[in-house]
Amino acid sequence: MKKAGYISKEKEYRKRAKELVSQMTDEEKISQLIFKAKAIDRLGIPKYNWWNDALHGVARAGVATMFPQSIGLGSTFDEELIYKVADIISTEGRAKYNMQQKYGDRGIYKGLTFWSPNVNIFRDPRWGRGQETYGEDPYLTSRLGVAFVNGIQGKDKKYMKAAACAKHFAVHSGPETLRHSFNAEVSLQDMYETYLPAFKACVQQAHVEAVMGAYNRVNGEPCCGSRTLLKHILREEWKFKGHVTSDCWAIGDFHKNHKVTNSPVESASLALNNGCDLNCGELYAVLTEALAEGRISRKRLDEAAVNLFTTRMKLGMFDDDKDNPYSKLDYSEVDTPKSEQFNLKVSRDSLVLLKNDGLLPLDMKKIKTIGVIGPNANSRNALVGNYFGTASRYVTVLEGIQDRTKGKIRIRYSEGCGLYKDKVEGLAETDDRLAEVKAVCEESDVVVMCLGLDYNIEGEGGDRSNYCDGGDRITLDFPGRQNVILKAAVESGKPVILVSMCGSPVTMNYADEHCSAIIQAWYPGSQGGYAISDLIFGKYSPSGKLPITFPKSLEDVPSFTDYSMKKRTYRYSDKDALYPFGYGLSYTSFELSDVHADKVQIEKGGKILCFVFLQEYFFKPFKLVFRCAFNS
Repeated sequence: MKKAGYISKEKEYRKRAKELVSQMTDEEKISQLIFKAKAIDRLGIPKYNWWNDALHGVARAGVATMFPQSIGLGSTFDEELIYKVADIISTEGRAKYNMQQKYGDRGIYKGLTFWSPNVNIFRDPRWGRGQETYGEDPYLTSRLGVAFVNGIQGKDKKYMKAAACAKHFAVHSGPETLRHSFNAEVSLQDMYETYLPAFKACVQQAHVEAVMGAYNRVNGEPCCGSRTLLKHILREEWKFKGHVTSDCWAIGDFHKNHKVTNSPVESASLALNNGCDLNCGELYAVLTEALAEGRISRKRLDEAAVNLFTTRMKLGMFDDDKDNPYSKLDYSEVDTPKSEQFNLKVSRDSLVLLKNDGLLPLDMKKIKTIGVIGPNANSRNALVGNYFGTASRYVTVLEGIQDRTKGKIRIRYSEGCGLYKDKVEGLAETDDRLAEVKAVCEESDVVVMCLGLDYNIEGEGGDRSNYCDGGDRITLDFPGRQNVILKAAVESGKPVILVSMCGSPVTMNYADEHCSAIIQAWYPGSQGGYAISDLIFGKYSPSGKLPITFPKSLEDVPSFTDYSMKKRTYRYSDKDALYPFGYGLSYTSFELSDVHADKVQIEKGGKILCFVFLQEYFFKPFKLVFRCAFNS
């Protein structure tokens, strides 16, 4: 992609930022290093809140297009698609920003600095925030991360549309319950081959404007104050030009939990001195004391402030709106019919068909009744994942099937069971919907069973909704009584289509053996119900591929706290997976031939692993025969 024009104007923006910062007092500079930056009226600087998120749509600020969660975007394996997703997100974000500015709303989640994408590696299936990533592979994560950053930041000749942020730097993927005190011990090989490549690509190829540090330590150094990560690697090796932000309240962990400092002043000083420009939190207020004690230099204080104002300059916050094409985006650009239609396509492309014994696609002319069963069948929560905004309309699986079959097929429904509790009604006995499940199955020709998780079970540690181990999972099984109702459906003798809605791998050994078809739907976004229904009825051919390995058992996975890549992911595991990385079925077949690898030499006994990614062939005739040729 051609380099955006605003990148070549870096020196100009930085010069203007220096001139502005030079007019500030030390206290005013420090006030700008906290995420709730105060207004400086005498210099014409309005207040600004840096905190905003947009992993799969503008989050937490009202209506916006809600795309599939990031792990679902990862299953598309499609850089161009992810770029278009991010382009729509940033267009809506800029349009919402312009509207909010008009009415004087400068609060949290209302800015143009999006703390997305999450390019951490999904190394362990228990991690609750793995859903925010693009999966377990460094190369795939790099390519989709770069595409997302480019889409967010735009390619105008003078201004950024919005600022992206690669997080969480670095070596961060749980456990969530330990993140404020945990030390991730990692080899240089794993660091540079697995944990850093996506960040490096975002910095050097996409020129990401911001990088967020992680909560944990890496080899003894807290990430938000790590000399190794922030100075040696990010600034010196990779020549990063943007700004660094802490994760929220992470700097306080230095003395409270990591015990690498003894006081707030020492913690703030360590973070600032080693390259953290922005404090998500309020601890940087003590930098006034740190400056007086000589713990930080005025030069470094100025540098941090300049880095932040350079970003705001690139966004056009101190220029006439007439000069900025993005200032012309108005609220009509938000949640448009065109974006909704594209969202449906993205949702379709994110779905992965894991099993099909020939049942799918269903022929509406041959079916009279479909049973739709399960706690996620009519759940909006199961559409959105975490870090979500508000869709103007949500289509659940039940609603999608009802709408697509209206007047043609009778749809019977049962919630089946609670998502993780052993009953639906509080005063009822265990399995209080089991009889209804059996009745629906008896009356149905086909059963669509919708199981899985939602953000009440997996997510970020500290989220009040998470009941399960601070957001991480303690088992890979479907929770609660979900397997009970699945077994009841199978034992009914009717063909069962399992729709698994979750942001991380679940063990589906029983389902793989007994269900006629399995669809991995992730958290498919607000149009997810239509996408799933359209797959079931053959309106398109599925093309999604797993961006993460589905193990047969949790016993096949190393200790959660072990950050060595040994025995992890498709690259290093010595176990047979239930469904391997890159796996996904279609409604057509492919034959590959006459493809040769040139100049490839491997040692005797070595292996070549080849992936072929084919998209959107639908029902068109297609034939390609593949053969690897190499010298050993």
